[in-house]
Amino acid sequence: MTSQTGLLKQRRFLPYFITQALGAFNDNVYKNVLLILVAFAGPGVIGISTDLFINLAAGLFILPFFLFSAFAGELADKFEKSGFIRGVKLLEIGIMSLAAIAFIYESYMALLVLLFLMGTQSAFFGPVKYALLPQTLKPQELVSGNALVETGTFLAILLGTMVAGVIANMDGARDIAAISVVVFALLGYLSARSIPEVAAGDPSLKVSFSPIRQMKTTLAIARKDRVVLQSILGISWFWFLGASYLTQFPNFAKLHLGGNEATVSFLLTLFSVGIAVGSLLCDKLSGHRIEPGIVPIGAMGLTIFGIHLMVSTPAAPSTAASFVEFIADPSLWWVFVDLLLIGIFGGIFIVPLYSMMQARSEDSERSQVIAANNIYNALFMVTSAILAMVLLGVVGLSIPDFFLVLALLNLVVTLYVGKQVPLFALRFVIWFLSHSFYRVTHKNLQNIPKEGGALLVCNHVSYVDALILAGACPRPIRFVMDEDYYHLPVLNYFFRASRVIPIKLTSGSIRCALKEVKNQLSDGEVVCIFPEGQLTSDGDMQPFKRGIDLILKQSSVPVIPMALKGLWGSYFSREGGRALLKLPKRFWSKVEVEAGSPVQPEDARCDRLFSDVKTLRGDYR
Repeated sequence: MTSQTGLLKQRRFLPYFITQALGAFNDNVYKNVLLILVAFAGPGVIGISTDLFINLAAGLFILPFFLFSAFAGELADKFEKSGFIRGVKLLEIGIMSLAAIAFIYESYMALLVLLFLMGTQSAFFGPVKYALLPQTLKPQELVSGNALVETGTFLAILLGTMVAGVIANMDGARDIAAISVVVFALLGYLSARSIPEVAAGDPSLKVSFSPIRQMKTTLAIARKDRVVLQSILGISWFWFLGASYLTQFPNFAKLHLGGNEATVSFLLTLFSVGIAVGSLLCDKLSGHRIEPGIVPIGAMGLTIFGIHLMVSTPAAPSTAASFVEFIADPSLWWVFVDLLLIGIFGGIFIVPLYSMMQARSEDSERSQVIAANNIYNALFMVTSAILAMVLLGVVGLSIPDFFLVLALLNLVVTLYVGKQVPLFALRFVIWFLSHSFYRVTHKNLQNIPKEGGALLVCNHVSYVDALILAGACPRPIRFVMDEDYYHLPVLNYFFRASRVIPIKLTSGSIRCALKEVKNQLSDGEVVCIFPEGQLTSDGDMQPFKRGIDLILKQSSVPVIPMALKGLWGSYFSREGGRALLKLPKRFWSKVEVEAGSPVQPEDARCDRLFSDVKTLRGDYR
């Protein structure tokens, strides 16, 4: 598997990474230079009030995402993606060239119109930017790629904002801004020329500009897969939170922290660096694969440190006379830590969602799904602005109280998503088990086919065997489980979420279960059975149940012997009496999951598989 640094050395990723980072950087240089110049320009120069201009700028930049995202998604699915990106970057050069003229002649209304065009260019770049990754990266590289993209994007936003401040305060700021935005656009196009060809998703797609129809079609495509839709809503919620925090930083720094313009940049730096760190950390936490289980971790961190941000805000602003004294003031340190951690948990939260959205989308529709994501993002950011105006302006909340409301809303959203998509809660429990009670290692799991049906046969040691196997296997598993275990309290919720097939070998229900197993295997699913039929009471393997042969006869797919090692003696095993009624002896004990060589269907018999599993297990219990 290619590491993050390895991806940055490869032509299939590096030019794309540079192109998207330069795009985010140039957007923010242009937008922030414009807003700073407007803030310090006289009313007669602009022609309208400064507040009206700034609000128009915010609205005009986001409006194209509603108008053009669906159209852009269809175009990105129809055409070869690297050529499409180059066309979008050429459009950026043209817009920035006009902007350079407008800067030089101080035509602020023209700059406002060009800001709308820059938003349009970003709306066209968005769908292809994320749709390209699953086609150029291997499945096990997708999380690493998304982590790097999010890191690059937020650092580019931060640097663009800072560079804009530097340019706006220089002599000849308008001339320097004019040259800079054109140069950065040219650099983006040059990097795009090195992006390798990426096939079109659906070359036969018929495209015609019809915003209402296309928006309905695009949003309908996103709703086809529930997990994709919930991932999109989760991403949009993150942008809701991000926009809410970032918008309030200037007044928060001024009114509650006693800071100035430099301190606002410092708060933005903490938040952006936190997201970058969290994005990279997400790749490590997930084991370099798509892991929905760490999404609840990110969500919980956003709530905990969002609440603590309100608590840690000092009662009175700092009296620091300089920026150095400001960051050295002990009464503000927890505020800084909270903002950094909110960013870190935000990065952990968002990267798996982007990866799931990309991986679960059809190749022919992926750009349109991402276009739907952009529409939802824009809608949520507009809603965040409205909520802030209502709570801060009408209701009269303070900014720290507003941050508390955001944290509590985040908790409600997290619980709602967990209820709507049990996959997130299930994978969180699996991740937690694998990183607290146990330290799970894998061996020879490449023996499990990457696609197509497969039947796993495994020894049965503890009540969490299914969860450990589900966390280890790179593919979803349908477990065949005794009804008595299936109906266990609490665990039943997770068994239902993972679509366990309940079975009772001594009853008539076996026919229905066998039919379901056959159907799942025929559909290319991975099915797992525990042939002992019960937990071991002494650590040794029990004879396989006679009825297992009936299941084996249903199999027309490879049968993979599996062994769980190191679970005997754990809290969830029966060593020393009934499971769950004793204190854990230890945490983070080593557990190994090993897959044996595939057995072809015609050779799959109880006695052979018992021998294979026992050999794999070896001396481990």
